[in-house]
Amino acid sequence: MIKGLVTIILSVLILSGCAPPTESKPSPVPTPTLITPGQAQAMMRDYDVTVLDVRTLDEFESGHIENAVLLPIDELQDRAFSVIGSLDTVLLIYCQSGRRSADAALTLAALGFARVYDFGGILSWPGEVVT
Repeated sequence: MIKGLVTIILSVLILSGCAPPTESKPSPVPTPTLITPGQAQAMMRDYDVTVLDVRTLDEFESGHIENAVLLPIDELQDRAFSVIGSLDTVLLIYCQSGRRSADAALTLAALGFARVYDFGGILSWPGEVVT
């Protein structure tokens, strides 16, 4: 009786080790959200957000949104974590016309930032800019 029980238990253990491996699915990359400049203004007013300007230093100095943080797109991979910090930070991204902000938003999402909002270019910004 005991020999039979031991045989069954060993058989189950051996067979379970022969099962095909289960496929692990990669975790999904967060998707950036495209918003309007007006929606970005409301978020800046109502929530704790980080506004990222992904243009060049010269472009930033010629006029930027108040309290924006300069993080040029060509430095994004190397400096994102040191400049932004937490992966849960709400990020509002803009550039000059919207092309670089779209690329930056995708890059930040791929790096694991989960709350990324792209509001296009400063050319469409309805608010004040500072120099």
